[in-house]
Amino acid sequence: MGSLKPTILDPFCDERRPVKAIFSDIKEARQKIQKYVQVTQCTFSEPVSEEYGIRLYFKKEFQQSTASFKVRGGANAMLRLTEDQKRSGVISASAGNHAQALAHMGKRLRIPVTVVMPTNAPKVKVESCRKQGANVVIFGTDFAAAKQHAMELGLNNGLVYINGYDHPDVISGQGTVGLEIAEQVPDVDACVVPVGGGGLIAGVATALKTLKPDIKIYGVECECSTGFTQSLQVGAPITVLSDPTIADGLSVSRPGVNALETAKSLVDKMVTVKEESVHDAVFKLLVTEKATVEGAGAVGLAAIMEGLLPELKNKTVVVILSGGNIDPGTLLKVIERKVRVEAPIIMK
Repeated sequence: MGSLKPTILDPFCDERRPVKAIFSDIKEARQKIQKYVQVTQCTFSEPVSEEYGIRLYFKKEFQQSTASFKVRGGANAMLRLTEDQKRSGVISASAGNHAQALAHMGKRLRIPVTVVMPTNAPKVKVESCRKQGANVVIFGTDFAAAKQHAMELGLNNGLVYINGYDHPDVISGQGTVGLEIAEQVPDVDACVVPVGGGGLIAGVATALKTLKPDIKIYGVECECSTGFTQSLQVGAPITVLSDPTIADGLSVSRPGVNALETAKSLVDKMVTVKEESVHDAVFKLLVTEKATVEGAGAVGLAAIMEGLLPELKNKTVVVILSGGNIDPGTLLKVIERKVRVEAPIIMK
């Protein structure tokens, strides 16, 4: 009988010794990455605010050059590599946005990048990585399988593995979103954050709670992938299988240990949205904001539309629209579904 292949552990993400993000690292990250990322807009939405009775601002991270906040963490991690590590290159597993961030930064910094993407990764994200010169390896039917293969390749080829949601430098990079929100909306009462592996909410919560201790931080998962919520309930990362979802960027079966350790005392509430609500939010953003946002980026608005955050009534709220890399075919299905369900019957 054959033996099971042993799990390869990530030295930067050790469950026995979790690393909490700290504010000073986020401030330092901002200085490092400022030449490589956009200070994205955080704009007031009059139509959505009036509809839901909330003073609502959208933090538009889909305006980044890679159309996702992930470039912040990727840039910080790669800029902090040693010269030897830069020459050898980096590797990671990703369903798309983190892979694109590394590919983009690898091209700019001339660092070799290999990304392992599962077979269900959106084609638009796979092609974007290839166009930017990354070595793209398609492996496994889910993120967990892709990650183990990437870890093995990295070990065998001397490549630094950069976890897209749990590497300490990545979390610090993502935290720069929070610094910008505090400056752009000084009277913000609450921030609503999409949650997959937890890196974004860990970094943003650290930044905002340091600058504004009374702010409320809300995390949003899709019903098809609830690993972070369940891990918070037990106080440690657990593996929860994910179902197919339009919010593919949040489809992480096991949240990050560093992200969870950082966020567990800072997140005020987690909510879970229905798959249909995410479709509706993508469509509403397209129509009311003229914003093309992927499913993972739209879950914050979906939570408000579904009525899961009634305590935000009359509050000043920032919702992070984390990315815009939606597959054209998926977007077409969202539009067709909405028209089919809600189009008036003009003939009988």
